[in-house]
Amino acid sequence: MKLDHTEYKQRNIKIWNEIAPRYHKRWAGVNQGPFQSTSKLVDLVNVKKDDSILDLACGTGAVTKKILNRIGNSGRVIGADASVTAINIAKKWNGKKSNLDFINIDAEKFNFNHKFDIITCQYALFFFPNAQKALKNIRNSLKKTGTLGISVHGHKDKVPFFSSILDAITKFIPDYVPPGTPNLDRFGTKKSLYDEIKNAGFSKISIKDFTFSYSPGNFEEYWKNYLKYIAKPIKEKVDALDKSQRSELKQAVKQNTIPYTKRNEVIVFPWQVLILTAKY
Repeated sequence: MKLDHTEYKQRNIKIWNEIAPRYHKRWAGVNQGPFQSTSKLVDLVNVKKDDSILDLACGTGAVTKKILNRIGNSGRVIGADASVTAINIAKKWNGKKSNLDFINIDAEKFNFNHKFDIITCQYALFFFPNAQKALKNIRNSLKKTGTLGISVHGHKDKVPFFSSILDAITKFIPDYVPPGTPNLDRFGTKKSLYDEIKNAGFSKISIKDFTFSYSPGNFEEYWKNYLKYIAKPIKEKVDALDKSQRSELKQAVKQNTIPYTKRNEVIVFPWQVLILTAKY
């Protein structure tokens, strides 16, 4: 099924406006799970005090905050996101600073007169339906000496926090993810990520592979929190299952978590993250 980009973006923005507070509380605001990589991204793009930096798809401001800690009162930082709710959280969390602005933009349509030293984009490239368009916008907004820094989740087999549930749930709810939606791990291998960035005209591409550990607690806590934190349209599909289907689904998910469950019944998932840097 062909993806309607406008409809997909509108749906995505609506979802992010709903879940941003929970997302910030559980992940971005406390450097948990994949956000253990945030400081590594900022290290790898080599932030300097006078740099002008765009944090694209900044979400609730995790990367923005790390960048600000590096540059202090010098340089310039702009956090940009499609979700107004996420931006409002980022503004509050980062506080008012003379060298910080937040703007609401579409990553595939933005245009700046100003050129940046660095553009970062953490856990968002896979959301952009036309990633090439977004990447070309990024390149056009960089100085000729500029640096791009991108973080993505690894392939689903390397991020069982997601796949333990999704592999099971899609058997019970085939349209759990709307048809045509971009896969969250479509850039989850070094080759797929490298090829996408290369095709957009970047050079000196380097990709580093990190694996972090994340424990969601025991299985009951993992399952309960998944249902608590998912977006409303998705939760409605799970709630529509009858009691026996829901019980079967839960058991299928539990089976998938067994390889990551320790003797004390606590689950510890590996979480692969790829961090790419490239030059204009």
